[in-house]
Amino acid sequence: MQWTRRELFGAGLAGAAAWALPRTAATAVPQTSHGPKIGLSIAAYSFRDYLPQGDTPGEITLHDLCDMAAGWNLDAIELTSYYFSSEEKAYIHSLKAKAFRLGLDISGLPIRNNFCLPPGEERNAQLAHVRTWVGHAVELGAPCIRVFAGNRNDPDHDFAWMIDCMKQACDYAGSRGIFLAIENHGYLTTTADALLRILEEVGHEWLGVCLDTGNFRENPYENMAAAAPYAIAVQVKTDVRTPDGSGIEDADFDRIAGILRAANYRGYAALEYEGREDPMTAVPVHLEQLRGAISS
Repeated sequence: MQWTRRELFGAGLAGAAAWALPRTAATAVPQTSHGPKIGLSIAAYSFRDYLPQGDTPGEITLHDLCDMAAGWNLDAIELTSYYFSSEEKAYIHSLKAKAFRLGLDISGLPIRNNFCLPPGEERNAQLAHVRTWVGHAVELGAPCIRVFAGNRNDPDHDFAWMIDCMKQACDYAGSRGIFLAIENHGYLTTTADALLRILEEVGHEWLGVCLDTGNFRENPYENMAAAAPYAIAVQVKTDVRTPDGSGIEDADFDRIAGILRAANYRGYAALEYEGREDPMTAVPVHLEQLRGAISS
């Protein structure tokens, strides 16, 4: 069954009306047996060797990747900032229009940043960078920006400096209606407990977790389960660490999907492919495997 855009809008309004009811009435709305809806997205980072970066031209553009995502019947696309050909409004609006015409949501906008810095010009530049991309997210229609805690070499000072920066960044992002999602990306964010400590210290309603399934160094599924209730974005890799952290093994997509459903995660799962095979042939195969896991 194919729905018209009018029918889809009607369904969305009906859902909004249900949530507007008192909690006892809203919870009476029948739920599907297979759990919350999880959308399927693709991270542009998966095609990093094909996309332009800086002065290096690419074989494809983000516009081309939108066409590819639509051809794979995806729900959304994650537009990594590294591969934008321009930061001009006209370019950003053209990406927004391209995705919309293809029926794709923009699931997220990952950026690079380092908040492990003392007060000074370098820290100010990092905060300005985040503010700039918050503005781009508003123009693009991306609800969420993936951020890092950062990295340096002085964990005690770095943590305090990072928290201060994160609070400032969240204040600004929230004022523009954009969420920040901190990724488990090593150093101060190696474990779920470390992520949750940051959430607690920052204490901001516009901050959540970007759960990267491949970045936990030990006990990956246990860490995923602990972080998933706080996730507002999810990047799914095809590999995970072994429980003791000594090696790498194939990711269990069914187990990951089960963890997300148990946490009532209702956002997008973006495949972030880092394998050795050519993503042009490998990504479609892994997308179908992930699609089967999140829809079963």
